[in-house]
Amino acid sequence: MNITVDEIRRIIIASAGAPEAGVVEADFADTSFDELGYESLALMETASAIEREFGVSVPDDLLFEARTPRDLAELVRSAKEAAAA
Repeated sequence: MNITVDEIRRIIIASAGAPEAGVVEADFADTSFDELGYESLALMETASAIEREFGVSVPDDLLFEARTPRDLAELVRSAKEAAAA
């Protein structure tokens, strides 16, 4: 199962709360985590939730390279594929 941007949104909101910025749902995927008001702790909480729910571990160095929810979804997909190989 591939993780979607909608799943990233659900997980990050459950882990760190709703975004601070008044971002419409359509723009969420490509809005930077900084603009959304999510800092490193929120991303680490999200990564932990992703690991629990999807069984995919995202290394911190790669996690912090993700700038948007879409980037994070792609990173999780790549990590899942690498783990399966």
